[in-house]
Amino acid sequence: MKQVFDQLLKFLREGIAEIFRFVELIWTWSVDQISKLMAVPWQDWPLWKQILLVLILAGVIWALYRVGRELLEAGAAILGAFAHLLGVLVRTLPHVMLAGIIALGGVWLVNHLDNSAWRMPTWLQASQQNSPPPTSPPENHQSSPASGQPNSAPQDK
Repeated sequence: MKQVFDQLLKFLREGIAEIFRFVELIWTWSVDQISKLMAVPWQDWPLWKQILLVLILAGVIWALYRVGRELLEAGAAILGAFAHLLGVLVRTLPHVMLAGIIALGGVWLVNHLDNSAWRMPTWLQASQQNSPPPTSPPENHQSSPASGQPNSAPQDK
């Protein structure tokens, strides 16, 4: 169970790292484009190009505002989800502890129980289940005659 949980955490960590690398790439490219836009000699431009530059800046500011707002909402949702996860983990602790106590008691009981006090039916014994029933060599068990005469059949010994 721990190995599955560790693999899941590793997968999530790597996935989140890749997402952040992609976001970093986009942010770096966008900041570079905005820096190039700000570095242009706009003072020598005609008025219509300066108005277009102001509209472009307004679009960039609007997009960055939307990004900031969405990141703030997502951060609050992540924080709320994390707090909920912690609450669930804390609420499940008594059940996990109870399962551990039951397992501990079961192991103690199995290890310390006197097996000689318990008689198990032969059909439940593991050694008898897989092996064929024992066969005994044929013996000549003839009853002695009712008249009291000895048995005349030869016996192998």
